[in-house]
Amino acid sequence: MAPRPSTNAVAQGRTLLTVGGLLSLLAALLHLACIVGGPDWYRFFGAGEGVAQAAERGEVMPALMTIGIAAVLAVWAAYAFSGAGRIVRLPLLRTALVVISAIYLARGLMGFLPASAWGRPDLSATFIFWSSGIVFIYGLAYAIGTWRAWPLLITREQN
Repeated sequence: MAPRPSTNAVAQGRTLLTVGGLLSLLAALLHLACIVGGPDWYRFFGAGEGVAQAAERGEVMPALMTIGIAAVLAVWAAYAFSGAGRIVRLPLLRTALVVISAIYLARGLMGFLPASAWGRPDLSATFIFWSSGIVFIYGLAYAIGTWRAWPLLITREQN
């Protein structure tokens, strides 16, 4: 018989997944705010000059791209909330949380690459540093939260 998981560890995992979900939701809302805020917001948040100029010309592609990113982030938030037991259990929960954690952490680690390796000359080293650090924190919340809440995640039923 396997030892019972620590209630404290599971609670910590649930808290971290809730924080991760809130961070993803915040990121989704900030992406949507860029559509309303316009070209200056796209520039400030690092979308690149090409995207900002397309928004200035009234092209629909920046908005569609931004809505797509916001939708992905919102789905990721839902998976974090599901893992935390805050909403119904979503399909492939454990797999999704591991993949989301890996994506966030990999994106965060990309900050250690030289700016030239990004293939985006319009991105400043400052943007790369800060955005990578922020995303790495998201990844830690998801990864550690998933690890600590794993005993909760291996059951079919949830609270």
